[in-house]
Amino acid sequence: MRRESREKVFQTLFMMDVQGVGPDEAIPLFALSSSPPSDEEYYIATVRGVWEHLVEVDGLIRKAAENWRLERMALVDRNILRLGAYEICRSSDVPFAVAINEAVDLAKRYGSEESGAFVNGILDKISVISLKKKG
Repeated sequence: MRRESREKVFQTLFMMDVQGVGPDEAIPLFALSSSPPSDEEYYIATVRGVWEHLVEVDGLIRKAAENWRLERMALVDRNILRLGAYEICRSSDVPFAVAINEAVDLAKRYGSEESGAFVNGILDKISVISLKKKG
């Protein structure tokens, strides 16, 4: 249930990035082209949460992605990383391992051959950074 909703969050974030729109425009647009997410509360809260914390999330990705500029990352990878980083840092009900595994699965499904390993490496670093902040 959550896996399917997480996939729709990624697709919505991707659309927002490509079209340069926020969640108020993207969520209704996405609803026109897709069936409703199975966990609509999670879907809306996560899309809005990533958007509201985008500066923080992108900052974590930049810090963890040594030698990679966020703007030069593939759109798929960048938006999967945003979702994963948000879940690691802001979702108290999603364990780090689940956030990373789900993001890697999305990267393997939608990204390039290298996307899974790329996303895994960066989110692993973000989880270490996040643990240090909390500890």
